[in-house]
Amino acid sequence: GGQPPPRPPQGGGGQPPPRPPQGGGGQPPPRPPQGGGGQPPPRPPQGGGGQPPPRPPQGGGPPHKAPPLFIPQFPGGMIKAIDAGSMKGCLYQNTYVWLINGRSFWFYPTYVGYNSVAGYRWRRSQQRWAYYGTDASEIRSFQCY
Repeated sequence: GGQPPPRPPQGGGGQPPPRPPQGGGGQPPPRPPQGGGGQPPPRPPQGGGGQPPPRPPQGGGPPHKAPPLFIPQFPGGMIKAIDAGSMKGCLYQNTYVWLINGRSFWFYPTYVGYNSVAGYRWRRSQQRWAYYGTDASEIRSFQCY
């Protein structure tokens, strides 16, 4: 023993990564015709298919308003722990969470990892969102609204 493990060589072949060419052939990008055809632009269907519209990452900020006032009923007969990935469909939505320790609260997930979730938990006593993260194994059940 006593030998440190070999270290990989530092740096690479001294080559910077290739950069995409800046600009183009001096041509501005083609512009769509203004107001042609009398057709309004197609709008995504509202509330269809149960799929929320994809949202850009919001820099992880809390929602701008309080969660719903109601407290959902715990769905009985649920399995003990959940798979974190199953919460992906609730990203950026008000989600009611029941923990294994018996606590429950409104949660606004902004990150769903391999086995953990993070976002904002509603602090009813302070009437504000507070940053919160937990291991998925702590979550007994959840429901997004």
